[in-house]
Amino acid sequence: MKWTEWKQYKARQMTIIKSRQCAVLVPLVNIEGESCLVFQVRSRKLDWQPGDICFPGGSLEVDDRTVAAGAIRETVEELGISESQINLLGPLDYIVSPVGVTVWPVVACLDTSDFKLSREEVDHVFTVPLTWLLQHEPQQAVMQFGTRAVPPFPYDLLPQVAPDWRDHGTYAVYLYRYGVYTIWGITAAIVKNFVERYQAIEFKDDKMI
Repeated sequence: MKWTEWKQYKARQMTIIKSRQCAVLVPLVNIEGESCLVFQVRSRKLDWQPGDICFPGGSLEVDDRTVAAGAIRETVEELGISESQINLLGPLDYIVSPVGVTVWPVVACLDTSDFKLSREEVDHVFTVPLTWLLQHEPQQAVMQFGTRAVPPFPYDLLPQVAPDWRDHGTYAVYLYRYGVYTIWGITAAIVKNFVERYQAIEFKDDKMI
């Protein structure tokens, strides 16, 4: 083995945890001169998280050339708008979730708020003014995560592994209460990251940093 070649190796993530790769669009629309974020309420017909609040998006497909392409494809399907009405701004930080998904958010401005919703996936949409989000910090809660060995498992080889639940720490969960809506979980974490990113850019433009 040529040890000098080791320096050329580029480290990559080891996929021990089965994580579903997803992309979401964080859509901004202009309503009466005010920038607002668009949120979806998931259809009650869905098997996973029915009635929950989210951004347009879903699992990446093999034909998606980029994360943004996947987010745009899902948005076109769910909101019933054309790709030409989506103006990309840029990415946010991605989230590796304890529930087994990695989410890649992309921010975009929409030229329309006239949506033709996919009723199989979306019950309805609502908007939250950016000014409201800038003025309200999210509530923070804590959830626990752990591991449980799934049989068949070679317990006799690893006596420290037990089939029961084992606590391996906690993680933060954010919640925004806006009227009758509670925005929480991954979506709330994306909102928090968006607000922080927006403020950093705004302050930089104003030469405050």
